Amino acid sequence: MAHFGQPDDFRRDELIRIIEHSVEKLTLQELEALYYDMTTKSFINEE
Repeated sequence: MAHFGQPDDFRRDELIRIIEHSVEKLTLQELEALYYDMTTKSFINEE
């Protein structure tokens, strides 16, 4: 298991926190648009 504290791991966690806080503030319409965009770009794959 990789140790936390590696620069890439820290940056990844930081970016996830920033994205999570931003997504929490979106309206339903904005979330739906984001969801559509992410599914069409294959960032989300529901199986």
